[in-house]
Amino acid sequence: MADMKLAAVAEAFLRLRNANPNPTTELEYASPYQLLVAVVLSAQATDKGVNLATRKLFAVAPTPEAMVDLGEAGIVEHIKTIGLFRNKAKNTLALSHQLLERHGGEVPNDRDALEALPGVGRKTANVVLNTIFGEPTMAVDTHIFRLANRTGLAPGKDVLEVEKRLLRRIPKEYLRDAHHWLILHGRYVCVARKPHCGKCIIRDLCLSRDKTD
Repeated sequence: MADMKLAAVAEAFLRLRNANPNPTTELEYASPYQLLVAVVLSAQATDKGVNLATRKLFAVAPTPEAMVDLGEAGIVEHIKTIGLFRNKAKNTLALSHQLLERHGGEVPNDRDALEALPGVGRKTANVVLNTIFGEPTMAVDTHIFRLANRTGLAPGKDVLEVEKRLLRRIPKEYLRDAHHWLILHGRYVCVARKPHCGKCIIRDLCLSRDKTD
């Protein structure tokens, strides 16, 4: 797959910004801790499904202390509608313990510290660093991986390659919000099976040979 020209990349993000100047995650949260838990729960689950579960979970366990008090069985009871809920309950409890023991109950602004938490990988750390701390990170999920390859924004063979290429190719002025724009575009416009090319604001810049009407 050919690379989209850098001038076209800049134009694409200018249009995405104009259409949505203040993008954010669709996960619901009221604190850095709640966002961290929500992102951990969102693996192989929809944001909508996670929000339905966390509204009830965070009502009774909004903090690491309260989550530890709730216990694994209590967490399971609130998130059992989400895929992989048993493992996610274990990780949620363990990361809550670790935040209390190592970080004073606060979510650390540090990649290594975040990735040391149970259930937290590079993608989750990137979401937290970007959304909470404003760092120009790129959390490459299935939507962004597909979109980057399909459009020519930053083709790559795996998520890490795509992440690094996006960070190099996107103009700095757009990096703070680029992750959210791409996820939303992949979720609602550049969808997997039949992309909605007719309503795509970057259609003329896209290098895909399989555009739909």
